[in-house]
Amino acid sequence: MYKVLAYQVSNTINLKETKSQLDWRLLFQDSDELFYEFTSNQFVYIFQYGMMSFFNMNTEEIDQALGKLRPYCTGDLTEKLSEDVSVVIQKDTLKVEFNKIILPDINAEMIRLVMLNASQSVALTRYSEITETLLVETNEHTKYLERKGKLDISGNKLKRFIGKVLNIKNKISENLYIFDSPEIVWEDEQLNKLNLDLKQTFDLKDRYHLIHDRIDIIKENLELFKDIMDHKESSKLEWIIIILILVEVIDMFILKLI
Repeated sequence: MYKVLAYQVSNTINLKETKSQLDWRLLFQDSDELFYEFTSNQFVYIFQYGMMSFFNMNTEEIDQALGKLRPYCTGDLTEKLSEDVSVVIQKDTLKVEFNKIILPDINAEMIRLVMLNASQSVALTRYSEITETLLVETNEHTKYLERKGKLDISGNKLKRFIGKVLNIKNKISENLYIFDSPEIVWEDEQLNKLNLDLKQTFDLKDRYHLIHDRIDIIKENLELFKDIMDHKESSKLEWIIIILILVEVIDMFILKLI
């Protein structure tokens, strides 16, 4: 039995610098991914959004690989989210089960699909935690609005909060391609079936939709907050104008009396 271990090591990894420094055998690359053969029947998958995945590597070998990658990582994470998947090699069998994946042989492209989907699963877990925290924070503001009839957040803080939500939404769109499949799967029926089964087993699509639903709810609330704040600022401006006009009228009245 073999293991795939995927976990988030940082916010981003500089793939250009990484590629120029590693002497492992490069099997696949694009702007967001590097897939290497570490040694015979051992693989390392590196993603631009700070994710790494390892196949058939022990703790010492993983630490060795991480040591080489550390200089090109930005934004170390205090909590290392991870997921491990058991891979069994059984001749003439291709099956994705809840607790293990059965492959007919150690095929690099099949292994890559397993590592890719495991990595996407970890990324989804991370973004799920982030969006849940944002939703809880948003709910606190709506509860205060319900109780007091006003917002408990300043205009500057609201703008920063909106910016934070938009940045998270952009990162999810950039880094998670749940509905996209690697080009190789369109050329091989077995790979296509494996990819679809992996997405279903990891429940990637439903989890992705849940995250986007949370973001939509948060955005809807923030738009309401912004409208309330704009109305408040508009009311202030109207009162300032009224006061200025009143002062002008009083001043003219006094001048006429004099």
